[in-house]
Amino acid sequence: MNAADYISLIQGATVYDIAIKTPLDRAQKLSHRLGHRVWLKREDLQPVFSFKLRGAYNKISQLGPEDLEKGIICSSAGNHAQGVALAAGKVGARAVIVMPRTTPRIKVEAVKSLGGDVVLTGDSYDDAYQHAQLLVRHEGLYFVHPFDDPLVIAGQGTIGMEILEQLQTPSTVFIPIGGGGLAAGIALYVKNQSPDTKVIGVEPTDAASMQAALRAGGPVTLDHVGIFADGVAVKRVGEETFRLCQHYLDEIVTVDTDETCAAIRDVFEETRSIVEPAGALAVAGMKKYLASSQGGPEDVVAILCGANVNFDRLRHISERASVGEQQEALIAVEIPEQRGSFMSFCEAIGDRNVTEFNYRFNDREKARIFVGLELMDGVDDKNSLIEELRALEYPVVDLSNNEMAKLHVRHMVGGSGQGMQNERLHRFEFPERPGTLMKFLQTVGGEWNISLFHYRNHGADYGRVLTGVQVPDHELQEFHHHLDALGYVYYDESDNPAYQMFLA
Repeated sequence: MNAADYISLIQGATVYDIAIKTPLDRAQKLSHRLGHRVWLKREDLQPVFSFKLRGAYNKISQLGPEDLEKGIICSSAGNHAQGVALAAGKVGARAVIVMPRTTPRIKVEAVKSLGGDVVLTGDSYDDAYQHAQLLVRHEGLYFVHPFDDPLVIAGQGTIGMEILEQLQTPSTVFIPIGGGGLAAGIALYVKNQSPDTKVIGVEPTDAASMQAALRAGGPVTLDHVGIFADGVAVKRVGEETFRLCQHYLDEIVTVDTDETCAAIRDVFEETRSIVEPAGALAVAGMKKYLASSQGGPEDVVAILCGANVNFDRLRHISERASVGEQQEALIAVEIPEQRGSFMSFCEAIGDRNVTEFNYRFNDREKARIFVGLELMDGVDDKNSLIEELRALEYPVVDLSNNEMAKLHVRHMVGGSGQGMQNERLHRFEFPERPGTLMKFLQTVGGEWNISLFHYRNHGADYGRVLTGVQVPDHELQEFHHHLDALGYVYYDESDNPAYQMFLA
């Protein structure tokens, strides 16, 4: 299909039988902070709290009676699933929805409430896709692809049509990317109708499948994707979505978990609505892009693509938002072990607000403290603080970007093992589902002594475990063989400075 074909499909899409034309709201606080006129396209206000029903209904509404009678099936991390279930109910067809077991509960329950038959399997969208294809072959169901289908792409492209009706000529549009259907549809329409408008795709750093495809010259399959932003956790983009994005996207920006959490808070402060991680990607990417851009005030649009987030995940989001916004610094400081030294340290940091303070006796001459401090001027404030402390001869280590310190050590300071021999420290990640923690304990704990263990349910994408295991040098090879066979993502943290200072 060429551009004219797609423009015709977008302009004739049937999405408004079921979807609403969402508002384009001015973000006053972000506009003031970023020095541009920031607009938020509110797809979080759709009936299923996501843009996905546009493409799903545009596809399903044009199926013939024979296909509808077979029943419809899709694979989805959640939002496409709700769109398909709602659309199938509208046309009176059965809908089977295959979802990863890691899908947030709120999305699973929403699909069930819309009449979809839910099948949970695997840990990612790609696992669900493979199982859905198996059911297609065995049961003859009609598969509705979540992104790599012209009618689905055209349905999502109606968002671009609405933006140009509402704002005429925006300078830049920021679009979250998973499989690429949303970006392909919007980018094609916007670039054909407003060629001077830049279209920027935004992906998580740990699930940047479109960026990898553009660099390779074609779709590639990533070995592993992070699923904090579960709505865009796709290992391989579509063939058609890649073709269109390669031609119409101007650039890709990637953002990490902390930047995404900060963007969720930004959206809440603007709208009093809580979007899901994928829904905040465009805002996170916009902030990162504009921070390094030059030029005067312009109209920029960020698409809030969804708001299906588990409530218990908010613990993790709020904890990481301040660090992602450079509003909190985490530092390790060594002070003399003597009366009045803490008071002297507090005087050194001035009137900055202390957000966290952890201390445990280390020896009779020096104490090591783990401190969280509120920042008033982002990274510049942090750098000047560290310089001031070092000028006063305080040894300081910046832990603000240390993943293990943020996830574990801040909750464990004081657990040092005096005289511990052959301790090896590892950090593990595994899908948060029943049985995985026990599998870990049975595999590792049955062979070696576990000398340190920390597990905290973050209400996030993965269960996180920090463990110390006593392993003599001559058993290291066998130990690593067991870890590899376990199949969980893990990192050797034995040389991590946060471990050496507080736990070793």
